Amino acid sequence: MTVLLEVRDIEKSFGGVQAVRGVSFDVREGEILGVIGPNGSGKSTLFNCILGQLAPDRGRVRVDGRDVTGLRPSRLNRLGVSRTFQLLQVFPQLTVRENLVLAAQEHRGTRLGRLFGAPDVGLGPEADRMLEFFRLTRLAGAMAGSLSYGQQKLLDAAMAFMSGSRLVLLDEPAGGVNLTMLADLRERLEAINRETRATFVVIEHNMEFVMALCTRLIVLAEGRIIAEGPPAEVRRDPAVIEAYLGH
Repeated sequence: MTVLLEVRDIEKSFGGVQAVRGVSFDVREGEILGVIGPNGSGKSTLFNCILGQLAPDRGRVRVDGRDVTGLRPSRLNRLGVSRTFQLLQVFPQLTVRENLVLAAQEHRGTRLGRLFGAPDVGLGPEADRMLEFFRLTRLAGAMAGSLSYGQQKLLDAAMAFMSGSRLVLLDEPAGGVNLTMLADLRERLEAINRETRATFVVIEHNMEFVMALCTRLIVLAEGRIIAEGPPAEVRRDPAVIEAYLGH
């Protein structure tokens, strides 16, 4: 299976605190990889080093074999890499459909298209497909700020795919979502993975969600990988049970 993302020996320190310590792993095309660990284990710092929000002190990141270490998120997006954030990035005063168009506009629309083309810069059909896929069609004209938190999480995920992303890094997708919407979110993520071979890397604290969604887990502790493998195997790991699962 094709390796889509390669992370090699990533290290990052803040002053005297080493947040990430020589982390290496691969992500294969079509995989759903979970990254778990408690607050302070280095998950978000690792994400930010992969996605260009932080420059690693050491190590390399490759996408499709191409070195992308330190590339800005906008350039990574053009290579098919996007992310969601723990804090929602939707625009509350725009409609759901306008949020989707805006998410892709800077990467897929042209300057001339924005000046002289249709208001949706030709992205309307794609936005409509995402609305249908994420079951948001009936809310297309609603202001994003009027949606429930779970619906906004679905919109946030849909926005990440509007630029045709092959690799999406999801930061706490289950956070604050009720059980009904959480089931919808998981089902939609599984569907887009199955139907388009989209690849995910997921940071998550909700153990039941991540164990059910992901095909493989990496466990971080104090910036290092302490366990890696299928969810059932990781669940039984004594170190993981003691340090992270609490039972």
